[in-house]
Amino acid sequence: MFGIGMTELLVILVIGLLVIGPKKLPELARSLGKGLAEFRRASTEIRRDFLDVAEQTQIDPPTDSQTQLPDDEDAKASETTPDGESKGSDVA
Repeated sequence: MFGIGMTELLVILVIGLLVIGPKKLPELARSLGKGLAEFRRASTEIRRDFLDVAEQTQIDPPTDSQTQLPDDEDAKASETTPDGESKGSDVA
């Protein structure tokens, strides 16, 4: 739970009891619990909405020909300069 050990939790509760007082501590804990539950419900609803949208707009995975990168020699041969000449072939 939040990376807090039992000792740290007890220290926090004792400090809360001293600062807030025994009468208001249960009320504060109850409202904190309700707030956390509402936050959890809202985050679950948002996550569900995102998953629904992702499922509706599912994109097909790329094919093998789309994922292969061109060889260095093929890429150099296909590159052209701004004036339309090929960079890959140095013909004098």
